[in-house]
Amino acid sequence: MQIHETELIRQIDRSETIGKIYAMQDGRLQDIASGHECPTWNEAQTAEMMERFSKMLRGGGIAYGAFDGDTLAGFGVLGHQFRGENLDRLQVDLMYVSRSYRRQGIGSRIMEELSREAKERGASYLYISSTETESAVNFYMAGGGEITDQVDEELFRLEPEDIHMLKKL
Repeated sequence: MQIHETELIRQIDRSETIGKIYAMQDGRLQDIASGHECPTWNEAQTAEMMERFSKMLRGGGIAYGAFDGDTLAGFGVLGHQFRGENLDRLQVDLMYVSRSYRRQGIGSRIMEELSREAKERGASYLYISSTETESAVNFYMAGGGEITDQVDEELFRLEPEDIHMLKKL
């Protein structure tokens, strides 16, 4: 995806029923019953996602989208800033698949592309700061993500509730 396609993010329906969330407690993943419906983005949240998307691309990141005709079904953004003690990690900055397109392999295919690109850029790992929902954490873990104790402090300050993972490339 290119910067001129930023408006397509408006098509993403990030809503989901959240039965469980995860939290890190004493270095271990703990599950917490949730049981609520998470709505899609409101206008302010959509604008924030679009700004983040375009900022990442302007800075040298790359985005991959999955389309159903002209409809954006999902997208992922690979950040440009190398992270970690050895500067060998690139961040999955944004990753969303619209509700009606989930469980069809779209997210996995986008992650494959982000992984391939990160490896081509010289990264050894993907750094994943996952929302704490059961679906997101399980998705990343099923794709090779593992909980890390090497948390990126900058990203942790931005999203302290997130579950931080590394995926070896």
